[in-house]
This record gives sequence, C-alpha cells and structure tokens, in this order.
Amino acid sequence: MQSTAPRWAYRLAHAIPFFVLPSSLWRLGLVFGSSMGMLDATGQPTYIHGFGLKLYVVGLSLVSEALALTGLGLVHRWGEIVPRWIPLIGGRRVAPYAAIIPATLGGLSLIALWTFAMRNAYTDGFLYFTNDFWQYLMVGSYSLLHLWGPALLLLTWSYHRRHALHPRVKAPI
Repeated sequence: MQSTAPRWAYRLAHAIPFFVLPSSLWRLGLVFGSSMGMLDATGQPTYIHGFGLKLYVVGLSLVSEALALTGLGLVHRWGEIVPRWIPLIGGRRVAPYAAIIPATLGGLSLIALWTFAMRNAYTDGFLYFTNDFWQYLMVGSYSLLHLWGPALLLLTWSYHRRHALHPRVKAPI
C-alpha cells in the first residue's frame, strides 16, 4: 500500500522552486546587460562581460531551479518508484534511504551555504549599490533561499515517516 504525502508537504514541495526563482531572475538581469544597481570599488556600475561568464550565470540559474525541483520527488510517485523509462532500474521501488540521505545532506548543505553566503547581506558593507532600492531587491531576492534548506528537511522528515518508519507491507504470494 502506497502512502500519500500530506497536503502541507505537497504544497511545500511545489513552493520550493518559487523560493529559488527570485534569485535566478535577479541573476538573469545581469546577463541581459543590467548592472542591477551594483557598483564596483570605484563607484562604477558593475556589468557581466564575456560570453563564458554569462553562460555560467544562466547555467547557475538553471541548475538551481533543477535542484529545487528535486524536492518534488519526496511527495510524488517517482520518488517511490523509479520511472520506467530509466534504463536498468526503471519500475523498481526506491529504497527509502536512497532518497532520505541525499535529501538530508542537501538540506543541511543549503542551510550552511546560505547562512555563510548571506552572513553580511543585511549590513551596508555587503555590496555597493546605486541606491537602497537595488540593495533591497537583491537581498530580498536572495533571502528566500534561506527557506530552501529547512523546507527540504521538512519534506525529508515527512518522506521518512511515510517510507522508512512504516515500510510497505508485501502482499502475500
């Protein structure tokens, strides 16, 4: 018997990509030629130059969104049974700890990453901007990333409760 995710977990899993989206959109503003109000050490607007750096920023945004979508596996069937189209393992049951361990490590890593990365974001010495609007926009866009790690840990806890604590009972043969 398959257990379904609670409604709160389902909603939270679908919200996580929206925690990541504002920072991705903010970075894309840089790619499309805006300085997003950032200033360099000399007080001049900061721009991204070069195709390689622009490609990196776009890639970072896409990878961030793709990683945010992996939380959906903790509430959908494809987090319980490997999709059939995947060679060799398609159709097999996902071992609960094959999802729980990476998700737990991912959630803890995200908490550590964003705590460290944003440690000075709420002070005036973080980055320099042309005005407060741009600073608030950047900090607001990135502050939602603080929710990603705890949300992933909550989803992992819910998955653990449904799959590791109450393993699926095999039907008699």
